[in-house]
This record gives sequence, structure tokens and C-alpha cells, in this order.
Amino acid sequence: MELGIHNWMRSETIETTIKRVAALGYTRLEIAGNPEQYDTKHINQLMKDHGLSCWGAVTLMLGERNLLARDEAQRARSVQYVKDVVKMVKELDGHMVSVVPGTVGKIVPDGRPEEEWKWAVDALKEIYDYSEAAGVLLGIEPINRFETYFINRAEQALALAAAVGPNCGVCLDTFHMNIEEADMYESIRKAKGKLTGFHVADNNRMAPGMGHLNWEKIVATLKEIGYDGVLSVEFCAPLDRTPANPYPDSIDEDPENLSPEQAKFLVDHGSTSVTEAFYTMLTTRSFNTLSKLI
Repeated sequence: MELGIHNWMRSETIETTIKRVAALGYTRLEIAGNPEQYDTKHINQLMKDHGLSCWGAVTLMLGERNLLARDEAQRARSVQYVKDVVKMVKELDGHMVSVVPGTVGKIVPDGRPEEEWKWAVDALKEIYDYSEAAGVLLGIEPINRFETYFINRAEQALALAAAVGPNCGVCLDTFHMNIEEADMYESIRKAKGKLTGFHVADNNRMAPGMGHLNWEKIVATLKEIGYDGVLSVEFCAPLDRTPANPYPDSIDEDPENLSPEQAKFLVDHGSTSVTEAFYTMLTTRSFNTLSKLI
């Protein structure tokens, strides 16, 4: 296994992120699903210069992006968005794209269960055909019930992946699993042979090692099922709005390069852009916790 990290958790240039995480010892990058923002040739050279390579990307299913929307035109736009993310990953020589089918934060359905299932399967099949031709794997990612009503557990994601195609897999996330799974380790075992990616944050969505999750057992279970991919660090530090805040200097009052999608995600999740010092501490803590286990 290798250690990777997402780049959407702090509003800074991709150049800044690449330099920082490479210096800390990370070897892989899971890039934010903002294909319109990135010059892939430039990023490829940056990663090469710093000893990094692209593992994949995470879709940012925000705003009107929804593969199970009732509106056919909205679904078509969402399909094209995910295809654009796949294309970006292909150009970056990446391996996978994690896909949340519905809009993050949308908890009211557009239709009956059988309708939404069909809409999701049809949309993902179109994306799957495109990703297969590109040589990029799809991983359906379950997220918790407070962020979506559709796919919350590994078992649901595996059922959807099976309906899409034989090479469609799942991408699991420890933060969401801690909320939704009856047995996190058994859910990992059920994903054997279908795990295309694995996102890591502690139970409080802080860096691994800053909560109560058993990282030694999590990594051991991944080894048990033969997962040899990347652990992608994806913390989202919550904003403490009280005088009890243990990190009073964590808030970046003048963020740079913050996309509208990033800003909305952070606001919706009660978080904010964090300072460079706080972000460096979180990325360092993540690396120190996980590197000794893989």
C-alpha cells in the first residue's frame, strides 16, 4: 500500500499542495474533481518533479450534479461532468475515480426507489463504458445518511456496482463507515476484489490518529483482503464556533484559489478554509499515523 492525499481540503494552489505533501513523504495524489481548473500536462510535470503520481480523483457532486435526478437534462449534464473527471484522470495517468451518485447534501428523493435506481444505473453504465475505454476504474462511494439518502453502506455500493458492470468497484471511507456500518471490518471484507480506493479520516473527520478509530486493525483488514492500493487521506476539520476551540489559529481568513464548489462544501459541512500551519499539522499527523502500518 501507498499513502496518498486529496488536494481539496485547503484552498491553495495545486503547486503548493504538491510541494508540501511530497516533502512529507506522500507518493500519490487523489485530485479534486475540478477538471476545468487544471492543466494536466503542467500537473504531470509538477508531480514528476516532486516524486508524486496520480492515484485518481474524487467527484465533487455539488450543486446540480446528480446522476439520479428526475430531470433528464440534469442527469445528462452530471454524466458529462463525471466523464470529464475520468478524462482528466486518464490524462494524469491515474487509476480510479470515486463516484458519489447523488448530490452531496441532498436528502430528499426525486422519485420512487425503483425510478432512482434505474436513473442511477443507466447514468453510471454510460460513464462506465467511457471509463472502461479510458482504462480508468470507477468506485461507487457510500457516504453517510446526513449527506445523501441513496448509497450509505458498502453493501449498497456493491449492489450498484454489480448492476453497472463487472469492473465497477467501490471506494470506502472510514469516516462514513464509522457512522453507517454495523461492522466496519466485515464491510471491508465484503468488498474484497472490488475495492478500487480507500479514503481515510478519523471518526471526528480529523486526521487519522486524532480520534478513536483503530487504524492498526483497519490496515490489517485491508491487508487480509489483499488490498494493495492507496490510502487516500481526506480529513475535513470541523469548525469549532465556541471558546472551547483547541485550535484557535486554524482558520484562514484570506483563502486563495477557493473554487465555488469547495466553498459550498466547506460551508455546508460546518468547516472552513484552514491555515497553512494547521493543514500541515493535519497532513503530518496523518502520515505519521499511517506510514508505520503499511
